[in-house]
Amino acid sequence: MINSIQPVTSGTIEPARLSPRLTETADASGESTSFSSAVGGALDQLSAADNRAARAAEAAATGDVASVGEYMVAATEAQLTAELTVAVRNRAVEAFNDIMRMQV
Repeated sequence: MINSIQPVTSGTIEPARLSPRLTETADASGESTSFSSAVGGALDQLSAADNRAARAAEAAATGDVASVGEYMVAATEAQLTAELTVAVRNRAVEAFNDIMRMQV
């Protein structure tokens, strides 16, 4: 016999917690960081992923790679990180343009 689906109660859903300031966010250690340092950190991660993919591609070209999977993971990670960065940049430019078109 199949058990019935239990209803969702409000006690099981936790409310979203918003940062009190729009220019700062809390990182995993609880310290607040500015938007510019968050963007800088994301670009550093993009650069690191790209460097790992380049090293893996070089190792694959010279035959020094332990497995093809390592190269594929590094290349895919770099590709996805770049796509995410471009998407965030495009959304930021779109938001800026929307703000500039507002009537005051």
